[in-house]
Amino acid sequence: MSHSPGPRHNSTPKLTRQQKGKIGEEAACRWLREQGYLIMEQNWRCRRGEIDIIAAHGDLLVFVEVRSRSGAGKYGTPQESVDIRKMQQVRSTAAVYLQQLREKELQIRFDVVAVILDAAGQIVTIEHIENAF
Repeated sequence: MSHSPGPRHNSTPKLTRQQKGKIGEEAACRWLREQGYLIMEQNWRCRRGEIDIIAAHGDLLVFVEVRSRSGAGKYGTPQESVDIRKMQQVRSTAAVYLQQLREKELQIRFDVVAVILDAAGQIVTIEHIENAF
């Protein structure tokens, strides 16, 4: 008796949202390090929310929201997905971080790193938007 494996499907499994996010965050960290940033924290959490990356660049403390997308942008660009609610959540989470840090004279900035992936999870483009919000 022979056994047929059934119809063949695409050999590349579809990436989950979490996998895309992790790939995007790792790519963003590499990119920021190459640009001279020092990664202080990744996925810093408190009750208010989470900040993907907190980095130092000179005398600047940068809070980075990473957005990853795959495909031809049928849902818009990654950076377009950072809405007002997300901006407010990142700002209030950053305020908690700064309060815990107890540094009074820090310059801060909010950036977005937009990562576009292909179906296999390979980086297509990385765009760093400084002062995004």
